[in-house]
This record gives sequence, structure tokens and C-alpha cells, in this order.
Amino acid sequence: MHGNPERSIVLASSEPKLLTNAEAVLRACGAQVRVTLTAEAALKSILDEAPTLALIDARLPGMELGRLLAVVRAESEGRAFPIVLFSDTVSEELKERLAEGVIDDLVAPQAGPDWLRLRVELAMRAAERAQELEQLREQAARDVERDPLTGTYNRNTLMRMLFRETDRVQRMNTGLCVILFDLDDFGHWNARLGPAACDQLMVKMVERVRRLLRSYDLLGRVGKDEFLAVLPGCSTVNGAMLAERMRTEVFSEPFAAAGRMVRLSACFAVVASRGRSPVVVLREAEDMLRVAKADGPEAIQCSGELVGGSLDRQKQRTRLAQVSPPSETFEE
Repeated sequence: MHGNPERSIVLASSEPKLLTNAEAVLRACGAQVRVTLTAEAALKSILDEAPTLALIDARLPGMELGRLLAVVRAESEGRAFPIVLFSDTVSEELKERLAEGVIDDLVAPQAGPDWLRLRVELAMRAAERAQELEQLREQAARDVERDPLTGTYNRNTLMRMLFRETDRVQRMNTGLCVILFDLDDFGHWNARLGPAACDQLMVKMVERVRRLLRSYDLLGRVGKDEFLAVLPGCSTVNGAMLAERMRTEVFSEPFAAAGRMVRLSACFAVVASRGRSPVVVLREAEDMLRVAKADGPEAIQCSGELVGGSLDRQKQRTRLAQVSPPSETFEE
């Protein structure tokens, strides 16, 4: 070990000589050591503190060793700390527990200080590598689900989540609304400012959008310049109000990029789920977005529920926002 004060070790034994020798080795290496004398005390310390390592004497008085290990395993699901067992014998049962990962190593109680230090270090390094590997796996899973630039969900992941939310709508008869929005003429800025600057613009835009969403709302990038917000429990009326807030609060203020202040805009389509297939809902949103883009920059189109009372379908599709002036670039 390397004198890491953050390493805490539970040392469980009732044998004075073993405690004296092991504690001296561990403290000399800079670890914080908590000594317990019974199985019950060891269990409480392990569960309360989640130590870096647990050193347990197989002869520990109190509850039976197998039960102690079973409780630790059950109550410390996904534990990141190794368990090293002091034992004079290597029985078939202990071999099975080693193979199953219930314990991580066996050390003879009479082992010298150098051997004990080596076995403890090997066990802790193995646990650290396993934890790092698990973190890499979790990161890889997140990378598969997310757009690498904006950190929003990618199209496949968002559609899978939309199917899940649609199931909830069908079971509980709750509301669900989506907002599909597309940045106006973003290719113009890409040609003028370059890809790197436009990547910055995209990230900053997403940050502003997220500030308007609830913790359980979903946001994904479903096209090059297109994003879909999935809003559980939200009606078309409230969705239209949120789209208007996006139009004014996200896009009204310029963004800084490549030494300039750039004014972006977007068109919006607001569609209610009504328990329909997400494929159908997304197709309708795409149709409504085309209508909005035909109307001009910053248009908002709604479909799926009555807006403002008993309006006919033609009025439901009425544009909610007036066309704003074209985007401008302001030199800093």
C-alpha cells in the first residue's frame, strides 16, 4: 500500500496476537483501521462505513461465518471493497466462496507482515481495477445512448423511452406531449462560422433548453439540427406555452461563438400522444414541423388537441407565433 489516508479497513478478530500484528502492518501503511471483536460488531461496521477493505478472522465469535458473509453480500449490493479472510485451512467451502467472489483472498493467521501487506495490496488493487472497469462499462452504455456532442439522447434511445411513456399513457390515461423543433438555416452558420463554432452554438442552445425542462422531461437529438422534447403529463396547450417560452427565452438572446454574437431561431411542432404509437406521433410532428417551416422562421404549429377551446382542426393548426426578423450577427 502507499500510505493513502482515505483507505479505511475493518479488522475483525478476537485473537490478540493476530490483531496486534495485522493492525501494526495496516497502520504502518497509512490506513485507518477499525478493530472489531465479534461478528455482529464487524457486520455493523462494514455496513455502516463501507470500508476500503474488510479483514475477517474465520474464527470470529458470534454469528456463523457463512451467515456473516451472506448478510454482507446481500446488504452491500454492488460492493466495491474486497474481503480477505484469515483461515488456517482452505476447505472446499472456502474454495467455492473464492470462486463465487464472496471472499477475495485467504491469508494464514500466522502470515508475516510482508506477506500480509502483499496480499492486502493485491486484493485492493484487484477491487480498484474492477471498479474502474465497471465505470468504463457504465460510460460506454451512456455513450451508446447519448449524442456525443450535446449529451442529449440519440434518436433510437429517445424512441425507446417514448414507447415506454406511451405505455404509461395507455395504462393510466395521462397526458403526453412532444415538441419537435428544428434550427432555422443552421447550415448557413456552419458555412460562415465553421463546424467547431457551430458545435459550440449547439451545445449552448441545448443548455438553455434544458433549463426550461422538468427533471423527468426527455430531450433528444433526432436529426442533424432537429431535437425532440418528450413531456410526460403535459397537454398540447401547455406544450405550446413551453414552445413559446423556448422561442423567447432560448432564441431571443444571441449566442457567443467565434468572436461574434449570433442570433439563432427555430420552428416548433407541438403534438399530443393520446396513446398512439410513437412512430405515428413522430410522423405527425414532422408533418407539423414542415408546415411551421413553410410559414417562416420561429413559427409554432400545434396538432392533436383543441387549442383555446372548441376550435376546428384548421384552427388547431393555426400558427401561434408571428414570424420574427431574420437572424442577425452582431460583432463583439
